[in-house]
Amino acid sequence: MKIRPPVLDTAPGTARQAPSESVLRGPRRSRGDSVEGALVCGVRVLPGPRSTISTNALGAAAGIVADLIFGEPAVEPHPVRAFGLAMERVEHTLYRPRRSSGFVHTVAGLGLGIAAGSLVRNTALATYISVAQRALTDAGLDIAAALEDGDLARARQLLPTLVGRDPTDLDASEIARAVVESLAENTVDAVVAPALWGALLGAPGTLGYRAVNTMDATVGYHNERYEDYGWASARLDDMANFIPARLTAALVAAVRPRAARAVWRDVRQDAPGHPSPNSGVAEAAFAAALGVRLGGINAYGGRIERRAQLGRGRAPEATDIGAAAVLCRDVTRGLIVSLLALAAATRAAERSEPRPPARAMAAAGA
Repeated sequence: MKIRPPVLDTAPGTARQAPSESVLRGPRRSRGDSVEGALVCGVRVLPGPRSTISTNALGAAAGIVADLIFGEPAVEPHPVRAFGLAMERVEHTLYRPRRSSGFVHTVAGLGLGIAAGSLVRNTALATYISVAQRALTDAGLDIAAALEDGDLARARQLLPTLVGRDPTDLDASEIARAVVESLAENTVDAVVAPALWGALLGAPGTLGYRAVNTMDATVGYHNERYEDYGWASARLDDMANFIPARLTAALVAAVRPRAARAVWRDVRQDAPGHPSPNSGVAEAAFAAALGVRLGGINAYGGRIERRAQLGRGRAPEATDIGAAAVLCRDVTRGLIVSLLALAAATRAAERSEPRPPARAMAAAGA
């Protein structure tokens, strides 16, 4: 499922009238002004000229910086948690073990996320709500500290904050692998993807993405209850993360240039063996950059998954969690720089373009 194409602002059957002389002689639009975006599901979200993308990119960068400084918003419930509770009620009403019911669930959640973004309107605030880099790395480092202290029971107790696999029988190396894999995957889900969608589509884009990803995290499972009901949410999440996952791999290569060739090799050769079209890309990139080997046997509530090997290094250790957290932070900083560069480039390109005649501008706004 994708966000529907732009809908024209003119009502069906309504003829456009030529602009009046007063319109033609009206206030002239400055170069920095932007045209409103197109309508999507009744919400105006798509950017117009490049100045809109520039503003959104700056807002997304500011939202990430706010997360790095302040961490999670100090409100209860957290907005993402509130969305999850709302979707639990939607699931209670809609649930049937078939794809059509899950499709309606997905459309409702996406619409709610876009509507929330249209109310927030501020890309920086929406991105701050959506990203969670600081919370992600803090959770990983807490588990690393437990492993380094030899407290395996504590590490197993903390692991479900990051992964869904059964920690009962995991040793220190397997816990370290689980955390590194989660840090890699969530660098996409909790940092790059929401910021990218915010830069492209503003507040509705980033909160719409957060809605999609949250639905995948709640109903996108391969089990008896959600195999059909969660299908639409999982597929939409795959589509929403396709470009962000590959951007994440590119950022990993950029911030670890000495490992760049290994990153591209492992992403190209190993990632296709992962059951997810996106998680495997991020995990292969992290494995190559860290010099470790990911993948293996995972247990999820009695269900066993045998995943292909990612990377050609050694088995992960507790210290690799810290290295993965640093890599996540470096990727986040690289993303901020990229967003600032995008904002500068689009603004410079807009200023270099010839200004359209006043008559054409008035006709476009009619």
